[in-house]
Amino acid sequence: MAEEKKIVVENEDGDSAELNSNLASSPEEIKPENNDLNLLGELEKVKAELANKNDRLLRLQADFDNFRKRAAKEKVELAAVIEQSFLTDLLPLLDNLARASSAAEGENSDVETLRKGIEMIKNETVAALTKHGLETIDTKDKMFDPNFHQAVGAVQDETKEDGAIAAEFQRGYIARGKVIRPSMVQVVNNS
Repeated sequence: MAEEKKIVVENEDGDSAELNSNLASSPEEIKPENNDLNLLGELEKVKAELANKNDRLLRLQADFDNFRKRAAKEKVELAAVIEQSFLTDLLPLLDNLARASSAAEGENSDVETLRKGIEMIKNETVAALTKHGLETIDTKDKMFDPNFHQAVGAVQDETKEDGAIAAEFQRGYIARGKVIRPSMVQVVNNS
C-alpha cells in the first residue's frame, strides 16, 4: 500500500513548488536507488519549470515597463502637438495687436478705427478659444449656482427674486465641460 508524501521545494527567489511522492508503506517495498532517482528527476523538472516561469515573468515585466515608457512618451508628444496647434491659432491675434498698436501711435490715428480693430481682435480671440473648447458661462437672467458662479457681493432689488444674478463682474469659462473659472457675480438678497 503506497502512501503519498508532499515535498516542498523552494528556489532562490522564494518561489516554491510541491511534489507528490508515492512511498511504499512497508520497508521491503522501498527501493532507495529508484525512489531517490525519481525524486531527483522530479526536483530537476520542477526547478526547470520554476526557472521558465521566472524568465517569463521577467520578460512580461520588461514588456510592461517598455509599454509604460512608450505611452508616457506618446502623451508628451501629443501634448506638444496640441500646444503648437493652439499657439498657431493665436499668432494672427498677435499680428493684429501689433497692427493696432502701430495704428494708435500714428498722427492719423482715429479712435473709431482703433475701436473696430480692437473689436476684430476680440472676435478672433473668442473664435480661436472656442475652437479649442472654451465656452463662456451665461449669467444673464440666471439664478446663482455655486457650481458656475462665485458670489462677490449682494444687492437688494425688489424687481428680482432672491438668488438671481444682479450683475456680472468677471466672465466665467468652461473648457470641455469643466469650469476653469467661475463667473464673479453680484446676487440679489432681499431679506
